[in-house]
Amino acid sequence: MQRSEFKPPAQSPPRLGPAGQTGTNTSIEKEVGKSPVKSDKTEFPPEWEDDERMGYLFSAFKQTREVNSLDWDGKMEFWCPLIVNTCRQRGVVSISLGELNDIFRRKGTSPLGLGTILQDMIRRGKLQKESEFAANVDAGWISWGVGLLLVKPLKWTLSTILGSNRVPLEETYVMIDLVKEKASKLLQVYRSSPAAQQALVPFQELRAIAADICPDENTLCLALLQLQREKQVNVTLHDGEKIVKFTQPGQSRVSPVGDVDLGIYQLQKSEKLLEEKIEALASEAERCKEEARGLLHEDKKTQALRCLRAKKRIEKRSDSLYAQLDTIHGILEKIANSHTDRMVIQAYQTGVATLKQSLKDVTVEKAENLVDQIQELSEMQDEVNQTLSGFSLDSTVDDMDLEAELAILMQDSTPDGPSALPDVPDKPVSSNPARVKSEEGLVASLPAVPNTDLGITEEELEQELNRLTLVE
Repeated sequence: MQRSEFKPPAQSPPRLGPAGQTGTNTSIEKEVGKSPVKSDKTEFPPEWEDDERMGYLFSAFKQTREVNSLDWDGKMEFWCPLIVNTCRQRGVVSISLGELNDIFRRKGTSPLGLGTILQDMIRRGKLQKESEFAANVDAGWISWGVGLLLVKPLKWTLSTILGSNRVPLEETYVMIDLVKEKASKLLQVYRSSPAAQQALVPFQELRAIAADICPDENTLCLALLQLQREKQVNVTLHDGEKIVKFTQPGQSRVSPVGDVDLGIYQLQKSEKLLEEKIEALASEAERCKEEARGLLHEDKKTQALRCLRAKKRIEKRSDSLYAQLDTIHGILEKIANSHTDRMVIQAYQTGVATLKQSLKDVTVEKAENLVDQIQELSEMQDEVNQTLSGFSLDSTVDDMDLEAELAILMQDSTPDGPSALPDVPDKPVSSNPARVKSEEGLVASLPAVPNTDLGITEEELEQELNRLTLVE
């Protein structure tokens, strides 16, 4: 059976933790040695068109910086950022002296001081040999060297072993800052892709996911090496296939690839293969059906029956594969449920341990004693409040004495002598005859009170009252 490229299934179970480490914990040095294809154009600064200025910058460095520090520093300040920006524009994280000579060739001339610039960047930690970068990731240089030295040219090997100070044209150097940027972007792209639901990701699938940020396999491998150095990925080989395990959100470092990871990976891989086969069988059955319909139109009944028999066989095969796929789905679902159950049990265990620790010195007897003490203190406080509420600073004064003093004050307020006002008369006051006569004459002079009807009815009075009300 031909192995097809694995892609994440439509529904994948949650990622489970490893039960134990398995496989060979290797890096990806064999892929690093491959030379990337660089076809992007480089954007040069405006001064690139100034022949006099570029003639100075293309000239060789002095033997040491002490001879002319201004000349040395001026060239470094121009070339170092230009080299980094050139690699960033091309999307790569490694470069060689030979490639720089080709990129910066101007009017048939290459800069003479690029080797010195690379050595200065190495000294300042901005560059690192690709071989050393890969060696620092693995546990030992032997495990790295077996994979990497086989793909390096003999000239590079000899120059490295002999310790030559010159920069070989074929030696590849890694831009430390750029590879860190690329590694961070790769991790973000992975976590935003459907493959983040898988425990393990095949290397070839990861290449397709990261195609936009890693233009070639060499750049992807270097980014993975950086993530492996940061403990964010674990690259391993399983049945000759390179697979990658990423750290999950909330984890500070990636866990080793275990048997559970590999088991789930195999199930998911089988699930995908079955889905592809079922889809292919469905297409084949539909093709047989359409072919039979066309044969019937041509009055070829025998051949149409043959097509229908083939369609039935395909459908029977598809039903069998469906049953197998359902079994795999059930297993993956149980594994996912067991992972959830394990998390719940761990949470319960943590909660019980915490509760035991918090109730370590708490007993029923202590609780009863505390309740009794609280009750006794409450009763004591009530008694104290009652005592304080009945206390008075004037408790020594007798109430009888106060009553006697109040009676004396009332007697003192009664007047002793006669009042200056006249007594109220108890007989009718005699009237003045002259005054009475005058008042009677005045009353007699007034007109008599009319006792006849005024000619105004009650309805007219009501209407007048209503008008007055409306006017107001």
